Amino acid sequence: QVQLVESGGGSVQAGGSLRLSCAASRATTCIAWVRQAPGKEREGVAGIGNYGRVKYADSVKDRFTISRDVATNTLYLQMNDLKPEDTAMYYCAAVVCVPEWWLRLKEGPKFGYWGQGTQVTVSS
Repeated sequence: QVQLVESGGGSVQAGGSLRLSCAASRATTCIAWVRQAPGKEREGVAGIGNYGRVKYADSVKDRFTISRDVATNTLYLQMNDLKPEDTAMYYCAAVVCVPEWWLRLKEGPKFGYWGQGTQVTVSS
């Protein structure tokens, strides 16, 4: 099992920045940030897969950066130039590295281990 604890969410104005953190209880391989806004489907935002391959949703490319500190088992998401459409609950998810792992993030907690989430609210 893996315990995941997110932090760093908050309320900012459009154009602002936030840095999310996810503390994992042990080392993980495929790990990602997933968000869900009310009434919308879960969306993989950014993830790190096998061999350190990084994935981003098209909507956040060039604005968000995912990184990890292997020594402390902490995952980060630096979010710049935030937009109101980025408003959502952001979850950290550690999953099995199957070939379709990125697409399966939409399944939610049925797939892998998930944290409780941290709310990000961006006002215009």
